[in-house]
Amino acid sequence: MFEGITAPMTTHAFTLAGARLIALPTGALYWPDHNLLCVSDLHLGKSERRARLGTTSLPPYETQDTLARLDADLRTTGAKTVICLGDSFDDSAAADALGEDEKLWIATLQSGRRWVWIEGNHDPGPVDLGGTHLAELPVPPLTFRHIARPGASGELSGHYHPKASVHARGRSVSRPAFLIDTDRVILPAYGTYTGGLRSDDTPLTDLMRPEAVAVLTGTATRVIPMPR
Repeated sequence: MFEGITAPMTTHAFTLAGARLIALPTGALYWPDHNLLCVSDLHLGKSERRARLGTTSLPPYETQDTLARLDADLRTTGAKTVICLGDSFDDSAAADALGEDEKLWIATLQSGRRWVWIEGNHDPGPVDLGGTHLAELPVPPLTFRHIARPGASGELSGHYHPKASVHARGRSVSRPAFLIDTDRVILPAYGTYTGGLRSDDTPLTDLMRPEAVAVLTGTATRVIPMPR
């Protein structure tokens, strides 16, 4: 299990509420004891929704790119449970507008796995794409939900698309990032073209403890004190 990652420093292992977790450089989170992969904010169909609404257009390949990365993470980890932490689709119409090839790809990824869609603010209704659709999911000692709740503990959430910046070679580099403290993890957005909220913005500084760290994604993870 987890044989595809040959360089341990490319990932970041940590514990939350006693659960041993691994942050992957792709923005996915792996829970080895449950053979579970968690991703957040796929926003599949974002380019279709932009085109439908007549707003700034995006190249129409983000769904394929996101599914390709998810496919690779599932092959690497061998996960048998997948939890998508909400906003898996840019809206309900975007889910309905998926092409047959994309629907087949999702069905193939779901085959032989437990697949849970957590409700998000972009996709609150049922999705006719297989799997289970839940408001939130407790898997003790952790709880999976879309939006973090103040005062919660052992919580995994998404929604905010956090990102953090570091200085490298005389310039600032911003990356999607996990935010981690002793109470919670806020996952970065996994989807292509999803953008992000800076870690020093008030919603995130209010949620995260002073000792929180940011785990930047990319070709390898990088752990820094959460920029405030």
